[in-house]
Amino acid sequence: MKFPLIFITVLILLQFLTYNLARVLMWQFNIRHQRARKWIIALLFVFTDGLLLIHALHLVQAFRFVANWLVVLWFTFMVTVVVVTLAKILRKFKHYQNDANLLNRDLRVVAPLLWVGLFGWAFYNAYTPVVKHISIEIDKPLAKPVRIGMTADLHLGRLVGARQLDKLANIMQQNQVDIILLPGDIMDDDTVVYEADQMQPHLTKLRAPLGVYATLGNHDLFGHQNEIVQAIEQAGIQVLWDDVLHIDNRFWLVGRPDNLDTHRAQTADLLKHTNPREPVFLLDHRPDKINEHSQLPIDLQVSGHVHNGQIFPLNFLVYAINRVSYGYEKINQGHFVVTSGFGFWGVPFRLASQSEVWIIDVKGKSIH
Repeated sequence: MKFPLIFITVLILLQFLTYNLARVLMWQFNIRHQRARKWIIALLFVFTDGLLLIHALHLVQAFRFVANWLVVLWFTFMVTVVVVTLAKILRKFKHYQNDANLLNRDLRVVAPLLWVGLFGWAFYNAYTPVVKHISIEIDKPLAKPVRIGMTADLHLGRLVGARQLDKLANIMQQNQVDIILLPGDIMDDDTVVYEADQMQPHLTKLRAPLGVYATLGNHDLFGHQNEIVQAIEQAGIQVLWDDVLHIDNRFWLVGRPDNLDTHRAQTADLLKHTNPREPVFLLDHRPDKINEHSQLPIDLQVSGHVHNGQIFPLNFLVYAINRVSYGYEKINQGHFVVTSGFGFWGVPFRLASQSEVWIIDVKGKSIH
């Protein structure tokens, strides 16, 4: 019942957004001829629903086309809302009160600029990472502080590649991190583009004194996990698949794969292989178990997966279904950091979210 309801809702939304685009085009180009208006509406509906049908029937790999077309429709609607609001405000000014043609003429100049600006801003957010700094004090002794460089959701593939990896490596080097943690979605489903574009030398640039560690996300577990693990480890990154490591005799590192691996170990069982009196850091791709993990002797959990919604207003959706959908929160004695990720999924755009890296400075409690 749940899936059909979501499908019907999305289908209705797409029809509405398609009709909005048709109205916008007719207004933008001042098309008054009824036959031309009908053709525009018909062609846009055929295009939208044709894409959906092709995708549903798996006739060709049409997902990216559908995703990008949905972004076009959604961004056009957002610009429409702004332009309509602007029109209502400007009508109150004497300059426009008795001249609707002048108002429409000026708005027809503003609207495309807003549209291009919105796409430019979203593209910039996707490809321009910011660095977030946070300092936390855990309730256990730690011989000396540790600086963690953390990000997730690289989605290495057609849209994220060598240039972005070089940026990531530079950020880690500039911040002199002790250890790098990558909790999931390293690849975008497979290693085809990663290998074709020879990204390995660039991924290999990720280096830290205490090592680089990754876990597998859902996009790493779509049937190509063996090739993905091999590619990651050939780049000098250790993949933690239900693994527990004692790092530098200072703290414990626990890594588990995404829950697409139905045979993954329970977190509580993995913790039995640690010393709970020492700091425990957990890599878990999804943040959906944070409430449960806050009851366990975990000092720091790093996660990704939800991309902070990636495109507004999905931020509100992921916020509604996760205890921590983005950012930092301390719950009981545990510290939880969920990143919006370094890459993106489906489309090269981020709106109300941005590509990022977290620098987490961890120090232990003082011993008197």
